[in-house]
Amino acid sequence: MSPMPVLIATVALTGLTTTLTVAPAMAADPAPVAAQQQRASSSAEVRATYDRMDALSRSVFWASEQQADPTNAVAGVKLAQALRELGRYDQAAEAAQATLNMKPTDLDALLELGRAHIARGQAFYGVAPLEKARDLAPRDWRAYSLLGVAYEQVRRFDDARAAWNQALVLSPNNPDVLANAATAALTQGDAPGAETLLRRAAAQPTASAKVRQNLALALGLQGKMGEAEQILRRELPPEQAEQNLRWLRARAAPGATPTTASAQAPAPTATTDTARTWNSLQGG
Repeated sequence: MSPMPVLIATVALTGLTTTLTVAPAMAADPAPVAAQQQRASSSAEVRATYDRMDALSRSVFWASEQQADPTNAVAGVKLAQALRELGRYDQAAEAAQATLNMKPTDLDALLELGRAHIARGQAFYGVAPLEKARDLAPRDWRAYSLLGVAYEQVRRFDDARAAWNQALVLSPNNPDVLANAATAALTQGDAPGAETLLRRAAAQPTASAKVRQNLALALGLQGKMGEAEQILRRELPPEQAEQNLRWLRARAAPGATPTTASAQAPAPTATTDTARTWNSLQGG
């Protein structure tokens, strides 16, 4: 969670303490102020604890926080994020939109609404809030990264590339941006281009396991099965690694088509759809 709400609360309480200290009627009894400060501190600790919990626990907690204070934008955004992680994309979009109804220029709510629409396969509706976020914070790479995903889904490929390029200007070699661009290249059949981007992404210290798995996918689609197998066996449990390898071998077989490959082996766990809807959106 961003520390800003806690900081604001602390400043407000500090100002209140100063005022009450100089007021003759209250100077003799600072206990209520101390108790109020303690409650604020405990609330911050509880929120931090829930932020480390699973998505279901977070969704319950932040829903109660939002019900207690519908104007709490942080609670609305955190609720939308948890719902999206649970795969409840429509509800995530509703939660983010409800926050924007209260605070139309909240940057995090605009970004989360864009993520929710992308995740539910309705990126067209995510473009407007993401463009608004970009205009509000032109130096924030996240808006450009997510816009690239949204543009790619609605087949505005030139706009997608331009958005990702700008995101990389603002955050060079960002693995999330590189992974998003690589995902688009894979969906367009450009496995070599995806490999180049994913190698850059995988070389970054903050690269996720999903980036390396998708690198293996790009390699396998080009017939580079040796390196693909090494990566998959390092990154996945044996059963999942075998499933991915069977799918890649079926795709690489002479005369194989997407239809026959799908019939011979189940789709891999490191799919481009998964990368586009959830994993690629964690940092974007």
